[in-house]
Amino acid sequence: MKSALLRYRVMATIVGVLLIILILIGVPLKYLATDGSSAQQLGENITTYLGVAHGWLYMIFLVMAAILARAARWSIPFTVTTLLAGTIPVVSFWAEHRATKAVRAAHPETV
Repeated sequence: MKSALLRYRVMATIVGVLLIILILIGVPLKYLATDGSSAQQLGENITTYLGVAHGWLYMIFLVMAAILARAARWSIPFTVTTLLAGTIPVVSFWAEHRATKAVRAAHPETV
């Protein structure tokens, strides 16, 4: 259980940080900066490359979360909420905290 929780937390943090950079920095630069400017090009690069990386890493996050959900015997609504929260910037950190708290409460040996 402890290793499943650790893997989940690492992936949740990575995916959450990448999503914040992608949505709060890359997308505004790409669409709000002057066309052809270096800022607009930076936004284009962030959304292109970081977007792909985030997509692949999100798939790994889903697997890690599913493994933890099964091991911790989460309910379907709790699991779905946790998985979907990974798609919303900043909310993903709340979901990770909530999931960690739930696992530690139900399985004190993971502390």
